[in-house]
Amino acid sequence: MKANAYLHQRVDGEARIAFRRRVDGATALADLFQRAPCRVLFPTTEADEPVQAVLLTTSGGLTGGDRTRVAISVESHARATLTTQAAEKIYRALPNTGDAVVQVELRVGDGAWAEWLAQETIVFDGSRLRRLFTAEVAATGRLLAVESIVFGRTAMGEHFNSGVLHDSWRISRAGRLIWADALRLEGDLKRLRTAPFGFGTSVACATLVYVGADASQQLSEARRLLSGCPLPCGATSLDGIMLVRIMADDASELRTAVMNLIAGIRAAAASLPARLPRVWHC
Repeated sequence: MKANAYLHQRVDGEARIAFRRRVDGATALADLFQRAPCRVLFPTTEADEPVQAVLLTTSGGLTGGDRTRVAISVESHARATLTTQAAEKIYRALPNTGDAVVQVELRVGDGAWAEWLAQETIVFDGSRLRRLFTAEVAATGRLLAVESIVFGRTAMGEHFNSGVLHDSWRISRAGRLIWADALRLEGDLKRLRTAPFGFGTSVACATLVYVGADASQQLSEARRLLSGCPLPCGATSLDGIMLVRIMADDASELRTAVMNLIAGIRAAAASLPARLPRVWHC
């Protein structure tokens, strides 16, 4: 039998979604392509909510050598919310299988409103994840995006002490790069994570980004929402972007803080209901 007959099958999934504003002012799906394990669901939403797309991975998680790519376009003056069905799980990678690669690409047109509200990504011990989030936002477009990382399910005695995590963000506005950021953990992850200049005792972290001409105004709202938050957190604004970082010793506490922050910012910035998509409550 050939040696490569023993290789495990890897996934290579992709989804492309486009939303367009119709002549009656409503936003509708303009294009959709999906390849397993990436799937997109379109639940019925309340009348005061934007059209919604829920992404899921039918493989039940990702491991070394798996790849997914999601490309989303919210065209001029359209409004859309993108979220995930549940937490994404990144499992232990077998030797010589490489990294799990996750790419998310957003394009937000003039006058458009887009939300990328991903639920947590859980990295298991021995997992290898390379994630890249890129966004191109038009001068009058607006984007609210959040990503969270949980270093193992600590309630189950699991920890992320070995493996690789490379998490990269690149956001452009009006054709100009305004924010680039990367987190890389490799090697003795327990030592790196627990270092005072690292995450200390925190086992989960979240990044929330708001892009828009009113970013500095939303900074005041974010700080107000965080004023009673008991978790280590901070918010800042520069050059058309507002950034919030939160860490927590308990993943459920982080989730609560993130949900409160998302609800408040979407209400203040877009006059949307101060609530999260229903899948966040399942």
